[in-house]
Amino acid sequence: MHQARRRGPAATVTQAPAARQDGAALAAAIKDWGRELGLQQVGITDTDLSTAEAHLTDWLALGYHGDMDYMARHGTRRARPAELVPGTRTVIAARLDYLPQPPAAMAAALADPAHAFISRYALGRDYHKVLRRRLQQLAERIAAAIGPFGHRVFVDSAPVLEKPLAQRAGLGWIGKHTNLIDRQAGSWFFLGVIYTELVLPPDPPGVDHCGRCRACLTACPTGAIVAPYRLDARRCIAYLTIEHHGSIPEPLRPLIGNRIYGCDDCQLACPWNRFAQLTAEPDFRPRAGLADATLIELFAWDEATFLARTEGSAIRRIGHERWLRNLAVALGNAPRSAAAAAALAARTDHPSELVREHVRWALARQGGLDEVECSIAH
Repeated sequence: MHQARRRGPAATVTQAPAARQDGAALAAAIKDWGRELGLQQVGITDTDLSTAEAHLTDWLALGYHGDMDYMARHGTRRARPAELVPGTRTVIAARLDYLPQPPAAMAAALADPAHAFISRYALGRDYHKVLRRRLQQLAERIAAAIGPFGHRVFVDSAPVLEKPLAQRAGLGWIGKHTNLIDRQAGSWFFLGVIYTELVLPPDPPGVDHCGRCRACLTACPTGAIVAPYRLDARRCIAYLTIEHHGSIPEPLRPLIGNRIYGCDDCQLACPWNRFAQLTAEPDFRPRAGLADATLIELFAWDEATFLARTEGSAIRRIGHERWLRNLAVALGNAPRSAAAAAALAARTDHPSELVREHVRWALARQGGLDEVECSIAH
């Protein structure tokens, strides 16, 4: 629920059997190789996720996953790595920082109701591709040192509990907003893991440092963080604008503001993010002018333009229909203007009823179609 330079391959270690036996030395080497590949942090853990499994079971029972049926579909495999990949004994977890701009710039974008706010993790290249490649390169370096070994790389691509695994691997702790936090780096980073058959010494798990802070709970626009460490996805703007396929509940629409893809408010509010550093990774720099685009500008994109401008981006996964749905809501939340109303009016005959419904709602907030026609006539 999201970090770097690439370097040449590591030298091959000739004493493969000895390296495999010396788990501590191999673990240290893996962390060094990860840093050389541009990963900001690498940690190691075993596969015991019993505590996380209990939390997940409770969360699902409360229905907080909404219509993300895949969260429940895989049963215990999500919390039991050896059931997903037989033979898994150790998990290597990694962090890749992505913060593309200072928090002040993000706050300014949120404060401008004509601006289209996109969660900062999605402004650049799709992180799945970037982080997966780095982890695969890390696995290849391990294999070069010790010989072939059983492993699989995961970056939000399977029933895997990345955050609990990362916490157990010492990469931080799961904060009250349910994101992983590191004391030196905040929470603006992506996580990925490698399931392996190797036997390596685990790192000490991360320790909670949230204390009495409730900044993220207070900052959540829709009250989705219903209690510390408890997120009701059905109210979360990231869920509503990305994961949710249907109509956005009307009571929540005004609370979404100008957020058209995801939400960063809880991270912006987190005091630990004052330590976050801007990413050095070129792939995570904003593309297609998305960091500065207006709602009206993006709402005018036809499907071909949307596909072209979001090529290689995580945004493309929602498709043009939901893109327009989200933008219509944001335009309905924008101050009344003839330009906003005219942009909405141009979509009243869109082939999708989902789009038309949200356009009608937004037009009503903008003063209605009659007012638009009157302003055009004069």
